[in-house]
This record gives sequence, structure tokens and C-alpha cells, in this order.
Amino acid sequence: MNTSPAPSNHENVVRVQNGWALLALLVIFLLGDFGLLLFGAKGGRDASNSPSRILVVGSVLLFVVLVILFKGFFTLQPNEARVLVLFGDYKGTVRTSGFHWANPFYSNGASQPGSLPAGDLQAKLAAAKSAGSGFARNLSGRNKISLRARSLNGEKLKVNDKRGNPIEIAAVVVWRVQDTAQATFDVDNYESYVATQSESALRHLASLYSYDYGEDHENTLRGNVTEVSQALRSELQERFGRAGVVVDEARLTHLAYAPEIAQAMLRRQQAEAVIAARQKIVQGAVSMVEMALKELADKHVVNLDDERRAAMVSNLMVVLCGESEVHPVVNAGTLYN
Repeated sequence: MNTSPAPSNHENVVRVQNGWALLALLVIFLLGDFGLLLFGAKGGRDASNSPSRILVVGSVLLFVVLVILFKGFFTLQPNEARVLVLFGDYKGTVRTSGFHWANPFYSNGASQPGSLPAGDLQAKLAAAKSAGSGFARNLSGRNKISLRARSLNGEKLKVNDKRGNPIEIAAVVVWRVQDTAQATFDVDNYESYVATQSESALRHLASLYSYDYGEDHENTLRGNVTEVSQALRSELQERFGRAGVVVDEARLTHLAYAPEIAQAMLRRQQAEAVIAARQKIVQGAVSMVEMALKELADKHVVNLDDERRAAMVSNLMVVLCGESEVHPVVNAGTLYN
């Protein structure tokens, strides 16, 4: 069985006629056609002294032609393009904004959903994911595609990280159409394609990293947000390339443990914080005791044997590492009982 991928299409930018010049020309022809019709109906006479049928029929046919030519006018806003398709054959893409005229037989139906206003995009996205190609085919237009940057704010996904812990993750993707031919012909509905591939890439990325506890020098989702976002952008760009879409930015917007393990993980984090704090306290206490013994010995303040030195160390460690305030007992007698 042949499983080779279908050849990809590539955009061909073309220029079309200026709409204002063609509009003026067609208006002149239209006025001339009305004059020809009036002349044929009233002024033009044949041998039988009746209105000239040739002039009347000719003016009617010319009027039909002019009506068809008037359908070739279209406008493009900045950052908007129109894909020209003639009887199923891709002829090129117009990217210049303004008022234009092109062959009226260029396909005027089956517009991609990129021509929707930005406010309608999020409302239609769920329908696009479920309806597939039917969503794109139900829209009217002239194969216009928006080239503006658009943002896809993904929903929270429940996935497992590298260690198998269930987590919640979400991301926002800023994207735009770069190749209109690929977006129109290589995928059935490029917006649905972007939404589906974004979710798939985010799930795959989450499974490659631990949430916040990895091996030595290993990136984690929580501790290396910049590196993870860059990896997500690279994977999305690789997936979107087939649809002629480029990714401007991709970053995580939500990251948390799943509710069923959130309390347990919080307790673990608190325990680890306490252990880390205790380690710092002990390290500081040992340094202070060492400094105290060294100062006492260097300045010959008191000479302590090993037993008394051990007792002093024990007392200092209790004072420095204790959580509650220490109340010392003052020995008013001799140094040795």
C-alpha cells in the first residue's frame, strides 16, 4: 500500500487589476449599452420599419456580460489575502490590500474560517473541532484568509508528567497564517488543525518533563518555564508547518497538580521546605560553635577538657537549633562541682 504523503502546495503571490480603473471602464460600457438599447428600441429601424432586433439582442447580451464582469470586484483589508481558484486550479494569492478586480469565475465559495472576526473565533472553535470540514464549508466569502496574528487560549488538560504524577496544564499559542496555499489545500480546516495539534503537542510535552522534581541538571515544568515554552514552540512549529502556519509565541498559562494529589504534594513540599530550613540552621549553628570554641582557645579565656567542651557544644547546639526561646540556668558556684 502506498503511504507516501501528498505533495504540498506553495503560495504564489500574484497581482490583479486595479478595481477603480476597471469600475470606471465598466460604467462607461454600461452607459453605452443603455444608449445602444434605447437606440435599438426607438431610433434604430430595420427594413420593415420595426425596432432593430440585432441591436436590442446585442445590448441585452452585453448587459449580461457586464453584470458578470461586475462580480469580479473585491476588496482586501490590511493583513488579508484572497486565494484565486479557477475551476479547481490554484492560480495564486492576492496579498495587496485595496479595491481589486479579477476574473469573475474565480471561486467565490468555500471560504476558510480565517475570515471570521476575532470575536467569533473562540466561539466557533469548539464547533470547528467537532464539525471538521463542514464548518469551513458553511461559511460564505471569496476564499479570503486573515493573515493577522491570532491567539489560541487552550483549555486546562489533565495529563501525567514524566514521573506519572497527574497534573493540570494549559498554554496560549500566538499564531498566524504564512502560506495561504498550504492552509487552504493541504489541510481540510486549518483552524481545527491548529487547535487539535496544539492540544496534542502540549500533552506530549508534559510527558517529557517532571513537574518540579527531576534528576540532577534536568529541566522541569515548574522550574524551567522558559526552556519548556521554547520546546513547546519548536514542536508546534514542526506540527503547524504542514498547514502553512507559523508560531509567534507559545507559553504555559496554567500548571498545577491534579486535585486528587494536590494536598499530598503540598505536604511533601512543606516537609521538604522544613528539612531545607533545618539544614541551613544546623550548618549555621555548627559554624557558630566552632567559631566560639576557637575564639575561647585563642584568647585563653578558659581551658576546657574534652568532657566540658562536649557539654558546651551540646548546650550551644540546643540554644542555636531550638525552636522555642531558651532560658539558661546561671551557675553561681565554682567551675567544677
